[in-house]
Amino acid sequence: MKKITLIFTLLITTITFAQNKNAKASMEVDGVCMMCKERIEKAAIRTKGVKSAVWNVDTHELKLIFDERKTNVKAISKNIAAVGHDTKEIKATEKAYNSVHPCCKYRDDEVKKDHKKEKGDGN
Repeated sequence: MKKITLIFTLLITTITFAQNKNAKASMEVDGVCMMCKERIEKAAIRTKGVKSAVWNVDTHELKLIFDERKTNVKAISKNIAAVGHDTKEIKATEKAYNSVHPCCKYRDDEVKKDHKKEKGDGN
């Protein structure tokens, strides 16, 4: 019985320490401007366990540092979708998407074209 208890304790300890306190991940998040950046980063940071969230307007890449013991990429994606931004994993509902500022309508080709003109890489 002592042997079984010892093995069980070692197994639980190993599983507990297998989770990474400071995991790093990146994901693609749709958006077009600095207002989108602020909204995306705020939604990610408000997810319990997220320590850092930086979204790049040009590449649409969100770089994350988070505690795997408290959250995961899917939970972070859900929070980002809830504020109106699509990720590869979860698409924002129409209601959430329609709540974003008109200049942030990243699904609209005209809005995307306008933002490219502002950056100087479109006609």
